[in-house]
Amino acid sequence: MKKNLVIIPTYNEKENVEKMIRRVFSLKTPFELLIIDDHSPDGTAAIVKNLQQEFPETLHLLERKGKLGLGTAYITGFQWALEHGADFIFEMDCDFSHNPDDLELLYDACANQGADLAIGSRYIKGINVINWPLGRVLMSYFASVYVRMVTGMKIMDTTAGFKCYRKEVLQTIDLEGIRLKGYGFQVEMKFTAWKHKFKLVEVPIIFTERQEGSSKMNGGIFNEALWGILKMKLRSWFKHYKQVKNEDQP
Repeated sequence: MKKNLVIIPTYNEKENVEKMIRRVFSLKTPFELLIIDDHSPDGTAAIVKNLQQEFPETLHLLERKGKLGLGTAYITGFQWALEHGADFIFEMDCDFSHNPDDLELLYDACANQGADLAIGSRYIKGINVINWPLGRVLMSYFASVYVRMVTGMKIMDTTAGFKCYRKEVLQTIDLEGIRLKGYGFQVEMKFTAWKHKFKLVEVPIIFTERQEGSSKMNGGIFNEALWGILKMKLRSWFKHYKQVKNEDQP
């Protein structure tokens, strides 16, 4: 049986973490969970440890010493996933902005429909975002427009953080060479997979702003992404990307 691992970074998610864990484990497709907690002062990790008694084989926890960035959390999780034999590796948030039910859609895209990287897309069918102020919707949408212009990718939701990778993608990408650590990390991972000629597929989802806990978004995150994307594109001119077999990549 294929092993499916969902990676969820957390920082102060005590209101959401138990509900999220139980929702994921209630799905028809079997998933394991890896929670990567950045020393949350609200006791998020303690909640996970308590639940590990109930789910000893499928709930995993890595604790880090502080807030080290979204990108480094996922890189740590990817390396753990490959070391522990995961076949399909997922990224998602803990705050229910990503509907856990949609994990099934991402899984199907990779397991049954030929995608190497399935992206839960807010913009592939219009703008499907709930409870965001108009300014934030426009900022996010035009950030994706900007990334498409700089990179040449045809992906509508370039900054999306709800994804499924086939293990071969993460085995091919030089994870230690990924530079961007904030939300620009999401772009760099897609861009690198695209440069390797993996097949990227967008799956339409509805994104809902968190109901509990506080958002981690700030202006510095977008500033890092803005300039980081340009630097990433420049670096790519001097890199060699191993080409995989898929030739119909958009």
